[in-house]
Amino acid sequence: MRKTHVVLDNAIWSSLTTRHSNFAEGNGRACRYPVEVSPLGAVADASDASLEALASLLRPNEEIALGSPTELLSVGGLEAFVRMTLRQMVRSSLSRPTATQNVIRLGLADVADMLALIEIAKPGPFRSRTPELGQYFGIRVDGRLVAMAGERLRPIGYTEISAVCTHPHYRGRGYARALLETLVRSVIDRGDVPFLHVEKHNQAASLYEKLGFSVRQTIHLVGLRKPQAPAP
Repeated sequence: MRKTHVVLDNAIWSSLTTRHSNFAEGNGRACRYPVEVSPLGAVADASDASLEALASLLRPNEEIALGSPTELLSVGGLEAFVRMTLRQMVRSSLSRPTATQNVIRLGLADVADMLALIEIAKPGPFRSRTPELGQYFGIRVDGRLVAMAGERLRPIGYTEISAVCTHPHYRGRGYARALLETLVRSVIDRGDVPFLHVEKHNQAASLYEKLGFSVRQTIHLVGLRKPQAPAP
């Protein structure tokens, strides 16, 4: 089993330059997902040259989000409009959770329902093409999609679990746990290590710990915006 998880230090970059290279827009110093897939981007390092390369990928007023173990203070002429502190959690155990019967696989036909649930539950960034990044599972009650979770970043050897959410009217029924167990089982079965990111004060971290995840490090997420060019 891996001991250092070093590729997770720059997980977005590690994903975009390997398994998700088919999505990548950019160059050798900076890259990003297409806008309709994800607002995430990455730089090879924190140098001014890399941040300037990232800025060149953006249109005026366009936004992007970067994650790093060290807080980015210089942002290459971009405006930092939000900063968040996340806990990166990794599940190193090879134990496989038992299968859950009421979990279903979601596909393209479910995207409208997924977007509707995201709008209500607000788990974080999710766009119309986000489901293309990996597997998504959900739970329906009387035909209504009330809970979902799926995969996002995929560095070599790892899969990030993301978009874990439940409609407020259906919380407390164990749906998030059932979805997480399904995803963990699937990720382990194909030989990857599951990991995820959770906001520093989010109480969901206690559920992740019960499922075998442990905190590896702090990730600083910054939302950046390219300023509008001044009028001539």
